[in-house]
Amino acid sequence: MPKKSARSIKQLHKDARKYVWHPFTQMREWEQELPLIIDRGKGTFVYDLEGHAYLDGTASIWVNIHGHRHPTIDSAIRHQLTKIAHSTFLGLSHPSAIQLAKALVQLAPNGLEKVFFSDNGSTAVEVALKMAIQYWQQCSSPQPRKTKFIHLGLAYHGDTVGGMSLSGIESFRKPFSSLLVPEHHTVHTPYCYRCPLDLQFPSCQMACADPIETLLKRKHRDIAGIIVEPMVQGVAGLIPSPPGYLKRLHELCQHYQVLLIADEVATGFGRTSRMFACEHEGVTPDIMAVAKGMTGGYLPLAATLTTDKIYSAFLGEPHEGKTFLHGHSYTGNPLGCAAALANLAIFKTERTLAKVQRRAPKLSAFLKKLTADPWVGDIRQCGYMVGIELVMNQRTKEPFPVTDRIGYRVGLAARALGLLIRPIGNTMILMPPLSATLHELQQMVDILKDAISVVRTSTHTEELS
Repeated sequence: MPKKSARSIKQLHKDARKYVWHPFTQMREWEQELPLIIDRGKGTFVYDLEGHAYLDGTASIWVNIHGHRHPTIDSAIRHQLTKIAHSTFLGLSHPSAIQLAKALVQLAPNGLEKVFFSDNGSTAVEVALKMAIQYWQQCSSPQPRKTKFIHLGLAYHGDTVGGMSLSGIESFRKPFSSLLVPEHHTVHTPYCYRCPLDLQFPSCQMACADPIETLLKRKHRDIAGIIVEPMVQGVAGLIPSPPGYLKRLHELCQHYQVLLIADEVATGFGRTSRMFACEHEGVTPDIMAVAKGMTGGYLPLAATLTTDKIYSAFLGEPHEGKTFLHGHSYTGNPLGCAAALANLAIFKTERTLAKVQRRAPKLSAFLKKLTADPWVGDIRQCGYMVGIELVMNQRTKEPFPVTDRIGYRVGLAARALGLLIRPIGNTMILMPPLSATLHELQQMVDILKDAISVVRTSTHTEELS
């Protein structure tokens, strides 16, 4: 692969600083570093303009499944281009979307029968929330009071107004407080991580869900649904739920006639070692949002799946006003659907889930090496979703001051050593493509170990000087 000239690389760096505004990035800090511009990818690696290789430790922000430039997905997109790149989905259809909807229903938890397409995780969640509220207005026994939701305290459900309103990470919400939908219910004792009740895994799920049951007893007539990231909260720092917690939420929803909405945007498509995280506890939610890995990391596409019962509440004569008035210009994009179908086919031909289930325990063994580092306060893992929390004191779990930017600095050190890994605060998030080999997984952990050591040594030197 020919490298770009020094002049063209220099111009791209200049234009990047002059014209581009990156998401979730403090641009003043970003401008102080030489921009890393990714030019191509192959397998578990991506390459910059000068040809330097980096292990993709974040699966290109949690979307890549089978590696970059997989020939099956490449071929599927090329083939679709010989037909049509895009057609409206407003009342029209096309074969790829129909086939994908069928494939998703066949893979999803039993009982999810209808698929509504959108284009990213935030919109998939937004669809779910609007769908839930309108359902209660139009179901066989209408309950128009049901307009509120319960969400967990460290939840993250996207950046649209509805998703932000039901997210619990204040730094994401605060600047937009005037836009947020008020009066939803936050339960502040979510997953068992440094549990305020001082309970122990795995016998705590009953008490852990008690606050939700207490709230439902008082407010269920106003509650449209409970939204949850099943099995693990992603942006919170990869925090797992206690065994049985999701199943109990499902039982509470059924008892109090509240919809269970599963936000599987991050956890879906094999990340937790099952196709969908709800499968771990045999739960079929009323509504399930999926995105990220659906096209294998190729094109933006999302879906919201629901039951025939909910779908039926939207059927009626046009003048009755029961139509679900939501949509996007790129809903059901044919290229995205073709990529998604190829992505799902690879799961079968390459036995992806079986490989992940075999390799995840070995990844756990590799991660144990990190526990000897005095900065590693906790390692949390669910399949190929890993959070390594960095702390000042391993015994007391005392956090680093925000101003120390330890996670950011470790990320930069890892990049210099050939690993791309993006922290959430001071928690290093390792989420490799599901296709990563055992050797590549070990390389990622070894580089991360070295990067932490580099930053710790430089910090100690700074303190002495």
